[in-house]
Amino acid sequence: MIKLLMMLPNWLLLKLSGKKQIEIGKRKLHPPFQFLLKLTENLVTDFDTLTPEQFRAGYIEQNKIAAKFPSSVDWKDHQLDVSGATMQVREYSSPVTKNNAPALVYFHGGGWVIGDLETHHQLTGYLCENLEAKVFSVDYRLSPEAKYPVPLDDCDQAFDWVLNNSDSLDIDKTRVAAGGDSAGGNITAALCLRRKTENKALPKAQLLLYPVTDLHLQKDSIDECAEGFFLTKAAMEWFRNHYLNSLDEMEDPFVSPLLAEDLSDLPPAVVSTAGFDPLRDEGDEYAKKLSAAGNKVFHQENHGFIHGFASMGYIPGVPQVLDEICTSLKEMMQ
Repeated sequence: MIKLLMMLPNWLLLKLSGKKQIEIGKRKLHPPFQFLLKLTENLVTDFDTLTPEQFRAGYIEQNKIAAKFPSSVDWKDHQLDVSGATMQVREYSSPVTKNNAPALVYFHGGGWVIGDLETHHQLTGYLCENLEAKVFSVDYRLSPEAKYPVPLDDCDQAFDWVLNNSDSLDIDKTRVAAGGDSAGGNITAALCLRRKTENKALPKAQLLLYPVTDLHLQKDSIDECAEGFFLTKAAMEWFRNHYLNSLDEMEDPFVSPLLAEDLSDLPPAVVSTAGFDPLRDEGDEYAKKLSAAGNKVFHQENHGFIHGFASMGYIPGVPQVLDEICTSLKEMMQ
């Protein structure tokens, strides 16, 4: 039903939202998102009492609304042993991803606390089909059960596993990109920085969808979009407290990549941000710093969108934005 409602004319969606079109500066909220926020405005969360288990269950329900999974894409799961634990990696393939295909190792979002392979299943399937590449979605261990640096370590080991098994996976190890959304974008940026520091093989490219890049949470957009736009400032503070062992770790560039002193010689990047997102400014700033350091960057600024839009393919306009993302990343993976 909600997918059909989103096809209504913009003027009617605004009327149903009960408000004039919301604006911040010169940015105007895309009417379908404004209507979606109206539908979910009663989902108030008390972060003083919320447990990770409760948030995880709610996030799974929330992500049941998704665009159709592409029929041409198949998947299978692999089990990896990591530091005394077992981690799942889901491999996506399609008829065009055989014979030495490029690949994307993907790290899901969810503040390092929520999310899994299923919450991002449609998105990773979409990326497989549109990138014409195999996608490996990583079910890294979550916080607070596994705090920093465990999620980053898991993703680094998963990236190594893909490279080291390129022959059996039938992929081109010289064309393996890394990517993720939100916290997954943070992990991607940190992974590239750490692998450069350690002189390890770098991803061919990096995909950063509305990434977390500075856990100080002090940019203007954090306060401008603190409430009412899906992701909130309170949620980000809750995620930070569960991910870090202490707030001192905010200074670590593998936690806050925007603080890294040297961003040169990193993989080309696709950075996509949303205008009504608390993380907008830190994502925009990271894209500009990457470019200033001499890296190739495609910086896509979606002024009327909200955080999490990549998993909302039922919203008019989102598929076109995702197509542009895939076109740019595909070129970088050649």
